[in-house]
Amino acid sequence: MLTKSFSPARQSAFAARFEAQKIAFGPVIFQCVRYAWKRGMLQALAEAGDAGRSIEELAEGGRWSAYALKVALESCLSAGVVSLADGRYLLDKTGYCVLSDAITQVNLNFVHDVCYQGLFDLDRSLDEQRPLGLAALGDWPTVYQGLAELPEPAKASWFAFDHHYSDTSFPEILPDVFATAPKRVMDIGANTGKFSCAALGYDAGVELHLVDLPQQLAVAEATLRDAGLDGRTQLHPVDMLDGGAGFPGGMDIVWMSQFLSCFSEPVIESILARAVAALAPGGQLLILDTLWDRQRYDIAAYCLINTSPYFSALASGNSKVYQGADYIRLCEAAGLKLLTARDGIGYCHTLLRFARV
Repeated sequence: MLTKSFSPARQSAFAARFEAQKIAFGPVIFQCVRYAWKRGMLQALAEAGDAGRSIEELAEGGRWSAYALKVALESCLSAGVVSLADGRYLLDKTGYCVLSDAITQVNLNFVHDVCYQGLFDLDRSLDEQRPLGLAALGDWPTVYQGLAELPEPAKASWFAFDHHYSDTSFPEILPDVFATAPKRVMDIGANTGKFSCAALGYDAGVELHLVDLPQQLAVAEATLRDAGLDGRTQLHPVDMLDGGAGFPGGMDIVWMSQFLSCFSEPVIESILARAVAALAPGGQLLILDTLWDRQRYDIAAYCLINTSPYFSALASGNSKVYQGADYIRLCEAAGLKLLTARDGIGYCHTLLRFARV
């Protein structure tokens, strides 16, 4: 297990105070950098190259006022996104990341379009363990009932965030999923059906059982139908919060991808108990997830830890990005034993393989 350290061991009091101000003004910096990116200011500086551009030159075309340029670019300067030399702004390395790095852009859009307004109610959400910030997007008990109806651009940004992290891992883990030659695979938390499509395409003989809320299964069904793969699938609408709602049995593999983080530990216990009951003799349970304590780099752990408040304020009110040790403990309590743990999949995924004790 990796131990994460996000700051220098010996930080001066002055440096610590500066870091504290970065936290205090973090939302301001976020909005200014995003504005400079979305409005094309950063692109204009990129095109200027090492020559850079002055405020006067940037304002000449009338695309931005000198006032807007000064406010946005001075904030970007304080964040290291741009540099300033002899009255000319240049794009710095962090600015190039904002402008060209896909995962940075996905994260920026997700935080702004999905999370930003709802996080205003994070304090009440944490106190009451209810997603009170979700009201900024719609009237649902959790975000999962409303995914298909999210307003734009929140909907596009939510799915881009979810798929950007998960899609990179699917090609890599399919040999793991089919290592035991399963004939019946259950995808719990099927979402849009992307994994099911990948699995059906990988093995022409496998039968897929998709388990999710009715709203999500409708989306998954359309995905499978469009791909011509709906002939080997069965859909099972289940509300995971209903502990009495069982899963279909006789499964060689029970698969969960970026799923358990949507629930509190008591609900995870209930889901795992039902998943164990659904396993055929010799069947295995596979969990693919983003576990912040099993990351090689601090940058990945940082992103994952700071996704947890989204779960608190908007998703469910009582779930988070978990540590690997949490899942192992809960699975062992459900009567499972860990067989293997493989880290470094895709951007930041870990695959945990369990069997009945």
